[in-house]
Amino acid sequence: MPWLTPLLLTAPLLLYMVVFYAVSVVSMLLRSVNDPKWSLDHYAALLGDVVFLKVLWITLSTSFIVTLATLMLGYPVALALSRARSTAPFILIVVLLPFWTSVLVRTYAWMVLLGRYGMINEALMALGIIEQPLRLLNTTLATEIAMVHILLPYMILPIANALRQIDPSLALASSGLGATPWGTFRQVTFPLSMPGVAAGMLLVFVLALGFYITPAMVGGSRDITLSMLIAQEVDQLHWGYAATLSTLLLAIALGLVAVAQLLPAVGNAFGTSK
Repeated sequence: MPWLTPLLLTAPLLLYMVVFYAVSVVSMLLRSVNDPKWSLDHYAALLGDVVFLKVLWITLSTSFIVTLATLMLGYPVALALSRARSTAPFILIVVLLPFWTSVLVRTYAWMVLLGRYGMINEALMALGIIEQPLRLLNTTLATEIAMVHILLPYMILPIANALRQIDPSLALASSGLGATPWGTFRQVTFPLSMPGVAAGMLLVFVLALGFYITPAMVGGSRDITLSMLIAQEVDQLHWGYAATLSTLLLAIALGLVAVAQLLPAVGNAFGTSK
């Protein structure tokens, strides 16, 4: 039976995921409706919770800004990576370098850079640009800068892969027909790279939704994200409310993935379109 071989090969991983991940996640999510009794009270409370609505807005807006910033910074790098020949390995190493360092270490590095007496403030004062240190750490800007740095590879790699799959003869044909380099990029290269752009934006946005370490360490006290609120509720032993927030966060992420899969660009990038 040909269908049995793939099933046997994936069975150990499936069993591992079910035992050590799915069971615990389902158990946690059930707390949103059965703690302390079976009801939807926790979900009903969210609608009138001003703190939750503000935190949800901060989370969504931060994720959107980070996604847009990674796209603006990552697309030129992906374009250079796809067109480079001799320097492509060096560019790829620079792009993948963050993956070789833990998120915690990278966040600590940004704390050193953005601190009141960090390298950035010291450099600005040494150049005479400012007289007093700027408040960079524990701000919304610090959170966004650090998250962009960490999530940038997730934007660059899908776009670079899409750009590599574009037939070079299309650009030559466009140039032969009298199009300028900008016109070729605008009418040929960029539209054909949309599957990579859509995939990168989906990856970055979904990952940014659940970020915890970086906002907690470099963000301000007013910039609480949904993941930080969940951690606070767990610390206070409000398991039911924390499970409700976790369920909502998971639902938002899965909803975005489901809607994005309906878009042709994303479906082509992930190979799910028919």
